[in-house]
Amino acid sequence: MYRNEILEEIHQYREEYARSFQYDLKAIFNDLQKKQAAHKDRLVKLPIKRWSNQKITRC
Repeated sequence: MYRNEILEEIHQYREEYARSFQYDLKAIFNDLQKKQAAHKDRLVKLPIKRWSNQKITRC
């Protein structure tokens, strides 16, 4: 199996971050909201994508 060191590092960081909040999703969410509020200048606001009622066909 292919080994990707970057992905392994990301997974390790994610695991440590979740462990620091005892895997409590509400606590993680609140922390991320605080980080987001502290760095509003770094946020990217994308327009809302509106989907029409037309049938979507796949090629």
